[in-house]
Amino acid sequence: MAAYDHDDSPVYLKLRAGIAAAILRGEYRAGDQLPSVRAYAAEQGANPLTVAKAYQSFQDDGYVEVRRGVGMFVLPGAVEALRASERERFLTGTWPRVKEHIALLGLDAGELLERETA
Repeated sequence: MAAYDHDDSPVYLKLRAGIAAAILRGEYRAGDQLPSVRAYAAEQGANPLTVAKAYQSFQDDGYVEVRRGVGMFVLPGAVEALRASERERFLTGTWPRVKEHIALLGLDAGELLERETA
């Protein structure tokens, strides 16, 4: 039972999380073109309509713009805005569940932070 797991999240949100992580890692910077819907769908083994829904959420949030006939591009300031949004989502949604799970298992948060993973 992993209270912080997102395995039950809709597929488009999982795809969105992957794209967001790539943007935050710097794989896509301001002005960079995202992979086409079809290319990303093929890469992820997902339905193109599901990928389109994930991409649409980035457009709705103002992180990307669509250039008709060309593709979808990361907007200036998107990385900073996305990072702030993802931080807030983590602190209000994910972290409370992780913290609860840590307490449930009787783990010490300080030791967890010092622990190195292999």
